[in-house]
Amino acid sequence: MRLMTTLPQVLCFGEALVDRLGPPGGDPATDQPVEDCLGGAPANVACALARLGTGSALLGRLGDDAIGAAFRELFSSRGVDTSALQWDPVRPSRTVLVRRDSAGDRSFGGFAGERGDGFADQAVEATALTAPLEELIAAARWLLVGTIPLASEASAASLHLAQERAAAAGIPLALDVNWRPTFWPGAPEQALARIRPLLACAALLKVSAEEADWIAGSRDPQQISDSLPQGPAVLITDGPGPLSWWLGGHTGRLEAFRVPVVDTTGAGDAFLAGLLHRLCQEPELLACGSKERVLEAMRFASACGSLVCQGAGAIDPQPTQAQVLAFLEYA
Repeated sequence: MRLMTTLPQVLCFGEALVDRLGPPGGDPATDQPVEDCLGGAPANVACALARLGTGSALLGRLGDDAIGAAFRELFSSRGVDTSALQWDPVRPSRTVLVRRDSAGDRSFGGFAGERGDGFADQAVEATALTAPLEELIAAARWLLVGTIPLASEASAASLHLAQERAAAAGIPLALDVNWRPTFWPGAPEQALARIRPLLACAALLKVSAEEADWIAGSRDPQQISDSLPQGPAVLITDGPGPLSWWLGGHTGRLEAFRVPVVDTTGAGDAFLAGLLHRLCQEPELLACGSKERVLEAMRFASACGSLVCQGAGAIDPQPTQAQVLAFLEYA
């Protein structure tokens, strides 16, 4: 059953997992204390959208375990639609080991919890996805995907199914490259070959500065857009550095808000949720919004990311729209 009173406007396909945060400067596999935080980029975006007031759904697969139960409770409390979320009786939910430096910046290590059959997020079943997907697409405005599902055959097939059905319904694709080498077998060049077809389909592309170098050899968002067949909107984030974009026929650049940083995990996901929230409110921004309105949307999205940096984990610190507007009033 649906948990939202309004149908989801953004469908988020991909992983929900636990980020095990080690102590600053320590190893989460061996050092104490550690903090387990619910996360995964698509789950983060879905929860952030719901907190902002935009209906969202998560399409993916979790283990029928304690982590899965925690997500079930979280999604229920946030109002994230779970009609297309699958539950795996064999494979566990994934735990990612996250190192943090003294400034709160994180890097991803290995995984915990695997029992020999892989993790649930690697095994999304396309046949089980078909029926709920058809119902969700009827009201959706965006399909958001990352690239991690492409690293596993079953989940890649399900992602392509979702992308094809969304495209047939005229729903634009938002792609967060979210390059995480730990999740991928083989060389980065092999991963990029799997990612390129999605790049060609995107209407909106979010990359970090390093990812922009990797996929396009450029940090110019308009140049990246011009190199892709759909001429997508392009957002380039750079941690504490400036954000740059090509959106609605406008280029822009925005310095990051200066805030006390506890943990940067999920900041980019909160930023993307903030922008999708605004694009659902003002869909004309994607093609022909005024430069001033685009800048306002970018400031709103950047504030979402900055507020998440001030708490631990990706989901608990996510702000409401009122909290974002209050922050911007004094920023």
